[in-house]
Amino acid sequence: MTILITALLSLLFFSSATAQAPPSPPPQLTVQAQEFLDAHNQARAQVGVGPLKWSPILANASARLVMYQRVKNNCQFADLSSNKIKYGANQLWAQGGSPVGPKTVVDAWVAEKKYYHHENNSCETNRQCGVYTQIVWKKSVELGCSQTSCVKNGTSLIVCFYNPPGNIVGESPY
Repeated sequence: MTILITALLSLLFFSSATAQAPPSPPPQLTVQAQEFLDAHNQARAQVGVGPLKWSPILANASARLVMYQRVKNNCQFADLSSNKIKYGANQLWAQGGSPVGPKTVVDAWVAEKKYYHHENNSCETNRQCGVYTQIVWKKSVELGCSQTSCVKNGTSLIVCFYNPPGNIVGESPY
């Protein structure tokens, strides 16, 4: 009888200890993923917009797209207007052989900020602001980015996806 009670007490202790175990931490991001996330969130913080979270699903989707562009289209720009892409997206094409760092990529997109006028949600004539407004779109909460290089022509293609997408006509980004 004593052995059975001890076994039951041990089982109860084990069950309650495992039921209250703390949740496991989120998976560790790669250095490149963390750099993309930090650069985006820095730009968002400057205009009072909450941070994005890294999405492995979006990162995987952007990786598939840049690999397709590398294999089939020699790292040329992807057609992001396709109905197949259900996320907001930014892309950058760079020439020069070596990969471009995530902060440099995001800084290039954020450079459009100087043409954007928040007070009337407009962009200066003959300028574009869409990649900047996608970065700071307050309703976007997830980010995933990927980069590939085409050694033959010394170019790189970087794509970032945002969920939910931004740049909705008539809405302000923040």
